[in-house]
Order: sequence, then structure tokens, then C-alpha cells
Amino acid sequence: MPFRLKLDDEAGRQAALDRYQIVDTAAEEEFEQIVQLVQRVFGTPMAAVTLIDRDRQWFKARRGLGPSETPRNIAFCHHTITAAEGLAVADARLDPRFAGTPLVAGEPHIRSYLGAPLRTPDGYQVGALCVISDEVRQFSAEEREILGRFSDVVVSQMELRQLASQDSLTGMLTRRAFDQLLYNRLADRHGPTGSAEPALAIIDLDHFKAINDCHGHGCGDAVLVAVAHAICTVLGPHDRLGRLGGEEFGVLLHENAAGVAEAIRAAIAATIVPELPGVAITASIGVAGLRAPVDSVDSWVHIADAALYAAKAQGRNRVVVA
Repeated sequence: MPFRLKLDDEAGRQAALDRYQIVDTAAEEEFEQIVQLVQRVFGTPMAAVTLIDRDRQWFKARRGLGPSETPRNIAFCHHTITAAEGLAVADARLDPRFAGTPLVAGEPHIRSYLGAPLRTPDGYQVGALCVISDEVRQFSAEEREILGRFSDVVVSQMELRQLASQDSLTGMLTRRAFDQLLYNRLADRHGPTGSAEPALAIIDLDHFKAINDCHGHGCGDAVLVAVAHAICTVLGPHDRLGRLGGEEFGVLLHENAAGVAEAIRAAIAATIVPELPGVAITASIGVAGLRAPVDSVDSWVHIADAALYAAKAQGRNRVVVA
């Protein structure tokens, strides 16, 4: 499928990566198998699928590498995504871009590197598939082509993953994918260094059944799409939105949960649906932080649900924080 390669649109590239909602997710066998196979084919001690986020390189799958992320400004793969044909380095000590950087001067003592960009169907390079060695090595044109073919497989897997986890109406996470996100966050309570306590917000549209009954399900669907868009306009870069079912949404918030929840409520209340002129759209929201007695996804959801019911009992169109 023809596309225009977009190397100079960083905002578009970041948005393309964000749409996959894959950064900071748990290990997945499909990506692990690709990395293991590539490592075996190339005979290198290290291999990885990396995604280049705003200011970091994050590993979706890795072999022979320790940390799950590095700063973007020292990442070889940062340079890979800026080139149409990827990047080959025979001896990093002789390359002024890398000589003396921590990954070369210290562990894992990178000497040679070959990276193929992960290129999306719309032309953005969001990461790389790479093989790395602590020995000097020249990579052939054939090896570059082979790694490029493998990188296409990685992107295809990302596309399949997105289709399986994306609600067909709103484009947001499905209930199953959102629950998995909560499970992963619960397993890593501390999150990124210095990050605030995460919180779960559950959003339920007020009197939505009446909209369906009076105006039809087509209009109801239009409301859901408009509300999902309104919520997204006020979320932070690491917040995640899912459709839990019917007229209910869930948001995993990372900063200023109460303030963002109120901004969500206001954004929904300001939503205008062309198919329903004059019809007010409002929502009740319950918020629960990740703290005791939260010990499972079910208990976290239960606490947020209780806050949601309290918001409805207090008159709807409001936020209650547990």
C-alpha cells in the first residue's frame, strides 16, 4: 500500500504511537517470539523491539538487555526512526553520535548495531526492531533487508493487537483491554519515578436510555462517539480511556485525578451532538485512587463504582472522589 514517509512530523509520529496504546504494557508472547527468532537468525547477544516515546526509548520485548527503558537522547533507535532505511553501526566507538555515550562506554558496551524502523501504514516511524552486539561487526545489505522484513511483521502484529483491543464504535480500549491495563498498573503500583498515585475514574452518561428510547440507537451511538472525543480532549499524555460497555467509560488517570475528572465532566456537559440539537448531555463520575484497600482490579472498580453511585444519588452531573 503506497504511503508518504513522514520523518519531520514529530507530533504526528507521537500521535501515531499513542494510538497503538502499547507503551508500558505487559510482555506479550507474539513480540517475545519475534525477538527470540531475530536474535537467533543474526546470532547477536542482544535484540529488541523498541518504541520511541516523547522522551524515552521503551522496550516492548528484549533479549540480553537489562532496563525496560532508556532516555531517548542516548538511544540508537532514536536515530533509526529518523532515517528511511534504518541504521547500521559497525563500531559505535568510531561514530561521533555514539562514542562516549553511556550505552557504549558502559553496560551493555554496544559496539555494533542494526536497526530497522517500525513504519506504520500511514508513514510514521514509531520505533525499531534492532540487533545489538558487544563486538565490532559489519552488516550486509542482505541482513538489512532481512531485518526490515522482520520489522514489517512487528508492525503487522501491532496492527492486529490494536484491532483486538479497540472498541469498534468509539475507537477507545475495549473492556477486556482496559481491565488488562488496570491489572498491569496494579502490578506496578509505583509506576514511573516521581509519578503521582494513579486513579480510576468510571463515567456513566446520565439518562442515556431515554436518548436511545426517544431518538433511536443511531443517535445514541453519535452521543457515545462525541463523548469519547470530548473526554480525550482533556486527558494527559499517559491517561487511557476505555469503553466499559453501553454508556459507561473508564479512565486511568495519572496526575491530578480530581481536577481531570471535573474537566471531563465539564467537557461532556459542553458537548453538542448535531443529531440532537438542544439535548443536554451530562455524566456522573466516580474516582478511586490506587491505595488500600485496593488489592485487585475488582476491588478497585468496586470502589470507583461506589463513588459513581454516590454521584448519581447526589443529583448526577457531578464528580465524587472515594
